[in-house]
Amino acid sequence: MDLKGKTAIVTGSGRGIGRAIALEFARQGANVACCARREHEVKETLDLIRKEGGSGLAAAVDVTKKADISRFVQSVIDTFGRIDVLFNNAASFKAYGAIWEFDPDAWWGDITTNVLGPMLFARAVLPSMMAANSGVVINMNGGGGVVPLPGGSGYGSSKACLMRLTETWAKELERSGSSVMVVAIGPGFVHTETTHLQTTDPLAVKWIPSSKEAILAGKCRPPEDCAKATVRMLHYLTPEMNGRIFEVDTDFERVAAQATKIKEQDLYVMRLRK
Repeated sequence: MDLKGKTAIVTGSGRGIGRAIALEFARQGANVACCARREHEVKETLDLIRKEGGSGLAAAVDVTKKADISRFVQSVIDTFGRIDVLFNNAASFKAYGAIWEFDPDAWWGDITTNVLGPMLFARAVLPSMMAANSGVVINMNGGGGVVPLPGGSGYGSSKACLMRLTETWAKELERSGSSVMVVAIGPGFVHTETTHLQTTDPLAVKWIPSSKEAILAGKCRPPEDCAKATVRMLHYLTPEMNGRIFEVDTDFERVAAQATKIKEQDLYVMRLRK
C-alpha cells in the first residue's frame, strides 16, 4: 500500500511510538487522524504534522469508550471520506509484580485498554473498510505477547490475546470474502514513558530488570524504527501475510518474496508447540 492520499488513524499518537508513526505516515502523504487521552499531546502531534506540510486531525479519545470512538471515527470519515489504515497503538502497562503482588484494578486496566480498545476501534472502522473492500488494521505487539513476561502478566496476557485476535479477525475477513487485512508488528524495546516507569517502580525493577539495564546501557530503539518498518510492511503487504505477526527488524521484501511458503508452512503466527 502506498500511503499517499490515504487516511490513517493512529491511536495513542500523542507521544512516543504513536507520534513517530503518525509523523511518518504524514510524511508518506497520508491524512493522519491522531487520538489519545491527552488532548494537548495529540494537538502537538498534529501541529508537527502541519508544520511539515501534512494533513490530519486530532481529538481526545478514550479507547475503552465506545461513544468516544464512534464520534471520532465518524469525524474522520466526514473529514476525509475514508479510512485506509487503523494502527491500534494505544496501550497500558501499569500493573507490575507477581500475581500475589500487583494491584488487581491496575492489572484489569491493562487488559481493558490493550484488548477492549483495539476491538472497539477495529469494530468501528471495519464497516467502511469492508464497504470499500480495502484497508489494513495494524495491531501493536509488545513484550510478553508471544513469550511469558513474569512480573507483567496483565500486559503480556493482553498482548497475547491481541496477537490471537489479529489472526482471528484476518480469518473472519477472509471467510467473508473481504480484501481487508489485519496484521501485527512489534516495535522492539523503546525508551518511552511506560518503559521509563519500569526503571523507578520497585516491583518493575524487581521483575523486569532488563528494562532498566537496556535504558542505562543505551540499548533502545528509536520510535522512528517502528514507524519506518510499518511503512515498509504496508509497501510489501500481500494477502498471504494476512493475520501474521511481524517485528521491527523483519525483512519485508524477503517475506513478500516467500509469501506462498509463509502461508503453506503457517509462519509468523502464535502456535502451541508440540
